[in-house]
Amino acid sequence: MRTAIHAGGVIDGTGADPVRPAWITIADGRIERVGSERPRDAEVIDASELTILPGLIDSHVHLGITTFNAQEKLLTPSSLVTAQALFNARATLEAGITTVRDGGGTPRGVRLAVDRGLFPGPRMRLSVGALSQTGGHGDQLMPMGVVMRLPVDAERPMAVVDGVDAVRRGTRELLRAGADQIKVLTSGGVMSPSDEPTATGFSPEEIAVVVYEAHAAGKTVMAHAHSAQGIKNAVLAGIESIEHGTFLDEEACLMMVERGTFLVPTLSALPWTRRRADADPAAMPSYVIKKADALIGRHREAFQLALRMGVRIAMGTDTGIGPHGANAEEISFMVEAGMTPLQAIMAATKTAAACLGLDTVGTLEPGKQADLIGVAGDPLSEPALFSDRGRVRFVMQSGVRIRSAAPLEERPRGGTSRVT
Repeated sequence: MRTAIHAGGVIDGTGADPVRPAWITIADGRIERVGSERPRDAEVIDASELTILPGLIDSHVHLGITTFNAQEKLLTPSSLVTAQALFNARATLEAGITTVRDGGGTPRGVRLAVDRGLFPGPRMRLSVGALSQTGGHGDQLMPMGVVMRLPVDAERPMAVVDGVDAVRRGTRELLRAGADQIKVLTSGGVMSPSDEPTATGFSPEEIAVVVYEAHAAGKTVMAHAHSAQGIKNAVLAGIESIEHGTFLDEEACLMMVERGTFLVPTLSALPWTRRRADADPAAMPSYVIKKADALIGRHREAFQLALRMGVRIAMGTDTGIGPHGANAEEISFMVEAGMTPLQAIMAATKTAAACLGLDTVGTLEPGKQADLIGVAGDPLSEPALFSDRGRVRFVMQSGVRIRSAAPLEERPRGGTSRVT
């Protein structure tokens, strides 16, 4: 059965001007055509009051993270973390994020459950964990001796490693655990208790081993990198994307442009750190708030520099810090920081698909997966609408209608979210 969506307007993600009104024809879960003529012999979906866009792609999420409150983390068994990840996956999909790249903390069983149709969720590319040096951003040994991470097992291998041989083994263990890409922490971070964002993580030799092992397995590498040297070490080693990039400088940007390295800026992460702390002082440790407040202005400046110098920018949010389902607010942050609305939409669709190495999503073109969303309003003149989840009225994934016009709060919380 063919389906035809009658849209008030279509922004296809390619950078082309919007088409208003338009018809999108779908067959066998893929887009057949986009045009101004109504197709024959098709079931019609009326979206004439909505603007249709490609399903959004978040290049940096953490579905397995729900809280940073130390007491809550210690009282949460690993089985509940997995259940929460599945719940977060559904909230993410229903908010119009049809594909994600998870930066660590989500085991492959979550992806398999979604792939097999047991639970609704976005298309996923998982990192499983993130490689850290001792005392680095991923080392969760607290000063009193408590390790604030889930137990090490086959699904969550040890990722705190030092030296070329240990780094090689750690990379291979993540690949064995089902990683679609490897994440390596080449600088310190905001959430970590033992380092600063300006610190450099791993030696060039250690990073080179990560890249070699990942590429040998046909995988890519993403680098958590705030510090300038951590960014440059990652780019020189051949890592495909830089996450955060807070201390980007002109030299690093030139290197990234020359090599085609992506920047995934996660502009919403630091503001959400502050929002969580303001709402609940116990939600974030004081050292986290101090670092976040010090970085927020520099982070925005780095984004603006990368934009001016032509670095490829893909949308990513670090969701888990912010609430799952609020991902699309990142588009508003990118526009506020200097992108045009169309540039920000492309960062969340076409460019993000390229960052993830996916060629079947990201634009509304014939042959692509029928992943699309419908929003109330014109996002080119009102990009702030992405900050309101209620404005996302329609979601489709691979031709299956996930969400109709009912607000998310009115949808049943049990069972499947798919509607026909």
